[in-house]
Amino acid sequence: MSGEELNPYELLNVKVESTDQEIRTAYRQRSLKVHPDRNPNNPDAARKFHELNQAYELLLDPLRRLALDAKLRLKQAQKERYKNYDLKRKTMVDELEERERALKKTKSDKQKEEAARSQETERIKDQGRRLREEKLKEFEKKEQEAMSAAKEEQETDAPALQSTDTTVRVKYSLSEHPSLTTASSLASLFAPFGVTDVDTIVVSLKSPKKAPHKPPKYGTALVPFKRIGDAFAAVCATGLPERGLSGIEVGWIGGSEPEILGWLRKKGHLGPLGSGLSNEPQVQQPEEKALPPQAQSRASGSDVFSSFPSTFPDFSTPDEAPKVKDFDYESLTLMRMRQAERARLEREILEKEGTES
Repeated sequence: MSGEELNPYELLNVKVESTDQEIRTAYRQRSLKVHPDRNPNNPDAARKFHELNQAYELLLDPLRRLALDAKLRLKQAQKERYKNYDLKRKTMVDELEERERALKKTKSDKQKEEAARSQETERIKDQGRRLREEKLKEFEKKEQEAMSAAKEEQETDAPALQSTDTTVRVKYSLSEHPSLTTASSLASLFAPFGVTDVDTIVVSLKSPKKAPHKPPKYGTALVPFKRIGDAFAAVCATGLPERGLSGIEVGWIGGSEPEILGWLRKKGHLGPLGSGLSNEPQVQQPEEKALPPQAQSRASGSDVFSSFPSTFPDFSTPDEAPKVKDFDYESLTLMRMRQAERARLEREILEKEGTES
């Protein structure tokens, strides 16, 4: 085996700085152990003895020994260099592993932070959703309350009194009531119910359409009262002999009662629609405003014809809506009905009579 494969110094068990004499001594001691004659049962004894001789001869040759020493030094330098390389590589590997562990830890921490942030975001969203729902419910509740209050307020406000709400339409037979041919006679007829506006009473006496030359058989009239309560009492007493209206039909000029009466009935200040006179209880007078003397006398006397409230909204200005608490019986006057309306009412009653005929 060549010296390149085996280290002669190691075969002879000597050092690099050993002298020739130390090499010879070591050779003699070593050869006695590996000689084939001393190891007859070892098949490698001859090979080992041959390698030992070659190493001995090489070390005793100065030139070959110098070459061997140089080669060993180079190999040792390479080994040291590789050792340093291994150390650096190990350090680099350790650094890479440390960085990888740090990266994994950073990534894990980031994932945990993102998960926590996501949970916090969901919690805030849920809280915001609940707050929105609560706000929405509160807003809807307030809106419903406002609508209810507005509706209640709207229901509380009385409708506006129209100019013809205190006017009644009267129809009668002249054979039964031949004296009812003038405005004054009609005013006297309805005087027990209340004051009428005599100047604006419209009377129409009609003959049969088929015989216009014959005397009139029936009469119709528009009788405006100065108070809607008096008009209501007259309408309730239509056809009643005890009220002097036997055979006399009294109704509202428009065919239906004014809106203000429906409002009063809804508020409980008026009897049911179509109710009679004597069987309806008188509505209690509100405490905040006393009745005028005329109203007190009618309310306490025997000339009470209906269950109409003892007080009523004040319509001092026709365009203003009445207020519930501004009830005043005497303020409901029809003095604002001017003489110019007389012609219009006459035309209206004539048209209705023509339609009925």
